[in-house]
Amino acid sequence: MKENVKILICYNAPVSIFSVYNGKPQDETAKANDLSENNFSKELEKVEQSLSKNFAEVKSLAVDRDVQKTINNINAFNPDVIYNFVESLEGISFYEWCMTGLFELLYYEITGCTPITLGNCLNKARAKAILRARGILTPEYRTLKKTKRFTKKEIKLNYPMILKLMNEDASIGISELSVVNNYTELRKQFSFLVETYNQDVILEEYIQGRELNVAILGGKALPISEINFSGLPEDFPNIVTYDGKWTDGSVYYNYTKPVCPAPLKERIKKKVHTTALAAYDALNCRDYSRVDIRLSNDGVPYVIEVNPNPDISSDSGFARAAAADGIRYDELLYKIANFALSRKKKNDSQAKAS
Repeated sequence: MKENVKILICYNAPVSIFSVYNGKPQDETAKANDLSENNFSKELEKVEQSLSKNFAEVKSLAVDRDVQKTINNINAFNPDVIYNFVESLEGISFYEWCMTGLFELLYYEITGCTPITLGNCLNKARAKAILRARGILTPEYRTLKKTKRFTKKEIKLNYPMILKLMNEDASIGISELSVVNNYTELRKQFSFLVETYNQDVILEEYIQGRELNVAILGGKALPISEINFSGLPEDFPNIVTYDGKWTDGSVYYNYTKPVCPAPLKERIKKKVHTTALAAYDALNCRDYSRVDIRLSNDGVPYVIEVNPNPDISSDSGFARAAAADGIRYDELLYKIANFALSRKKKNDSQAKAS
């Protein structure tokens, strides 16, 4: 029997604002094969169908920067819970936390992390500073301001290094050119990123080792996933790129395959899980998040990113990790909805008591 609950799935309609997303000079073939937008409507339909099995009313709402229209549409439906899939507004990632803040200001309970956590995690330098303050290992780094010149002597980091956009996720701006081995390569990639994306850049030491990620559901670490780079050309660095995630037929898409559970010794598994949970707590995550980790060649886990709003589509790494833990996709979506419903019931009880 369905629960008498109304769920509103809020999401951002896919919008392209950059000339290129994969962190290297424009490639029309890559643009044509980009799955980041092409598969979205199908996945949204799957989520609606899944949630409709358990809840009386489920609707979807695309949000944009027309705030009053968004408010009117939300209030007209008056949901018990907003299922928050908003990752940007009209292509601008910075507004992700702002829209979540609007949901809270309207007194609607939301799935996933709070606006503060979303904002802190989106700013890579701030997130790393929080992690380091809690004693959690993350690669040495420095911020390169888009408007400030810097010299070779100012870098003070060890090569190889990797350049990332300060305020983007989904691997936007990351390609094989992101890992640099000398100052000339660094300057070239920095100039390209600033000219293309008009953002500050974070520069960090590249950790040689294995690429892991840990999905965390309700404070529990799920089986660890690893990216298998077997078959990747030797001159391509072992990293997760935009092409690897979204460009069907690209070299990275073909040779970056997830393996879950990752083949790790128990001692290393425990160390990685402990590190991931510490990062999850340090950034005040809740409900579900994903922690990306580089495991150095000498067995030391470094947190490279905390994603507080990870992809949970049916073919995502998060869904794969949940399945490895015996959690079916319908159950995963139901659990996430119930985290928010539990908070709503608690808040409603407290309001009545007062």
